[in-house]
Amino acid sequence: MFRPANAPDPAAGLSGEDREMLERINAYSEQVLGDIDPQKTRISYQLEKLKPVMEEIAAEKNLSLEDVFIKYMDLASIVSAKENELLKNELDEHGFGEFS
Repeated sequence: MFRPANAPDPAAGLSGEDREMLERINAYSEQVLGDIDPQKTRISYQLEKLKPVMEEIAAEKNLSLEDVFIKYMDLASIVSAKENELLKNELDEHGFGEFS
């Protein structure tokens, strides 16, 4: 998604630990999933590909794999909602609010 350099960071409200976890899983995701279309790729396939990094994080933080997965999904949802809010505000500012 295009975001101007001076735009607010959608992950700004996350704790440092949460931000690090999200960034780490997202970076790993980019490496192993590349340019797949998440809408057309089975979620089970995507999760299987992310399992190694989530297992590492779970071991480091003494959490279950399921807890790391749930935390990741929560964090990704928070950031996605913030990105959508920022986009809507940007569109509204430029008179394109009716398109959002």
